[in-house]
Amino acid sequence: MLKGISPVLSPELLKIMMEMGHGDELVLADAHFPGHTFCETVVRADGIRIPELLEGIIPLFELDSYDDPLIMMAATEGDALDPAVEESYMAAVRKNVPNAPAVKRMERFAFYERAKRSYACVMTGELAKYGNIILKKGVTPV
Repeated sequence: MLKGISPVLSPELLKIMMEMGHGDELVLADAHFPGHTFCETVVRADGIRIPELLEGIIPLFELDSYDDPLIMMAATEGDALDPAVEESYMAAVRKNVPNAPAVKRMERFAFYERAKRSYACVMTGELAKYGNIILKKGVTPV
């Protein structure tokens, strides 16, 4: 254990976050996401919900300030989003980034294509429908 670092962050996830550069993306995937199909690098965080991971990641991870740094999947036709999912994610993000931009929604298959280009995918225990989120890394201020 290290002081000041959330215990939900594994050594493997910390290493990946350190390796990432400006513009690299990290997928926090719900338990239903086909991460091993789409992502070259997969980290397991089974049993951990995404708001908990966001609370651990965001204090250490500078969000991109140029492009949309928070991307979630849009509902497919006939489905509805549960607004509480995004609200819980944004509450976790805004604990450390009060002025974080709103989430951008992306069509399901476009989201899958974006995930293929991600630096890594974290498979979580999140059960919320449409519970995936992509974080785009920015430049750490001096």
